[in-house]
Amino acid sequence: MPPRFLLFILLFTVSCGMSNAHKPATDSIIPANKPLMKDFMGINGHFAFKPALYGQVCRLVRNYHNMNWDAEKPGDSIHPPFATNNINWKNDVYGPWKEHGFETDICLQFLGFGPSVKDYKERWAGKESWAYDYGKAMASYFGPAGQEKLCTSMEIDNEPGSYFDSTLFKKLFREMARGIRAGDSTIRILTPAVTAGREDKYSQDLPSMYGSSDMLPLYDVINVHTYPTIDKGILDENGWNRSYPEDKSLYYLEMVNSTIAWRNAQAKDKEIWITEFGYDACTDTAMTKRKDWALKLNWQGTTDLQQAQYLVRSFLLFSAMDVQRAYLYYYDDDDEASVHAASGITRHFVPKTAFWAVKQLYQTLGDYRFNKIIKQDSGKAYVYEYIKGDDPAQVIWVAWSPTGVRTDKKNGYQPKQSAIELSQLPGKVVQVKGMAESENTEPEVSYKQNDAAGLSITIAESPVYIRFEANK
Repeated sequence: MPPRFLLFILLFTVSCGMSNAHKPATDSIIPANKPLMKDFMGINGHFAFKPALYGQVCRLVRNYHNMNWDAEKPGDSIHPPFATNNINWKNDVYGPWKEHGFETDICLQFLGFGPSVKDYKERWAGKESWAYDYGKAMASYFGPAGQEKLCTSMEIDNEPGSYFDSTLFKKLFREMARGIRAGDSTIRILTPAVTAGREDKYSQDLPSMYGSSDMLPLYDVINVHTYPTIDKGILDENGWNRSYPEDKSLYYLEMVNSTIAWRNAQAKDKEIWITEFGYDACTDTAMTKRKDWALKLNWQGTTDLQQAQYLVRSFLLFSAMDVQRAYLYYYDDDDEASVHAASGITRHFVPKTAFWAVKQLYQTLGDYRFNKIIKQDSGKAYVYEYIKGDDPAQVIWVAWSPTGVRTDKKNGYQPKQSAIELSQLPGKVVQVKGMAESENTEPEVSYKQNDAAGLSITIAESPVYIRFEANK
């Protein structure tokens, strides 16, 4: 993402990423008001985002909107939709996105107004109230009840983490949130990336920053960024390599569950959105061009197939949690061998395997919502049930082997398979499709329906969609 790229060179010698607790994720309570998958699945975009292309995989988009594109410094006049570099946010970005059916979340990043400039505290001195004016101007123009109705939510910064002075940021958050509320009372306000569990450099501490009685009314959504990174250790100097989503050594799912637990105890009216998660997949040619820390610390990405498998499985895992949205990172990449630089589901705007797999997930389950866990056998089989929103009698089970490999151990890895028996079927099996890996392909999967209530099938690391015709 833009701010993370700016910080990499400065930070890699200090820290190679978030560490991960060696404990399994805990199950969260599944709420009754689960969203349809089309209202759950999102993607991170930017100025070059192509809505006609990515409209095939989701209808929710998140944009990184830098404040220094709207004003050069705190105190300057604000004239939306016009940016300082002559971009017209309505005509050039948010208008076309809306025309293609996207619902936009705008992340108002403090680039140029935060730690990316050395004198940021001095720039804000005596001008903290300008954050109110900025928030009000942006919400009254872009908000869902505003002049142009081009977004439905706004985030107050992206990843201020431990780098932004917490006292100053809290003041600015208060001012901007109040300004946004004054500009459009219907818009949803998000915190920046936060954590309610283990600290990291990119996420603010949720309880201390946003848990007090004066802060709770200022936001609607708790914002989480979670990545499946591996703990650093004696033999793992590189903390940027990743693993498959169900890997019990990761903090990937537990980070979300710790946030859910805090919310349930302290802020029951708040939604939780995962606005960033993802996997990098570059070509072999790009790997020969690794440089700097990526070469020194032997950074590795997934294969294109693994990226597709792990993204789809992450969406499925998150859908079973008490989470209202999940936005994958990222829409496109230039095939660079570095963390976050190969996270696109397209490469130079050409679909990767992940594009087709996510498209299939969206088109297959878009009108369905998560209903219940059928089987969750660690290391062997996960099976989740989804029901159609306007017809609960229409049921799809999604089954997969919850296995995989660390990115730095993938050479020579043999994917796992499991022969499983499923019982108490909700109806007759009418279709079984494997995960799409290319355009217009949904491989048939062999199975045996033993009787009216039993099914034998071999599953692997690519999810399988089992569609039922309900029993009369």
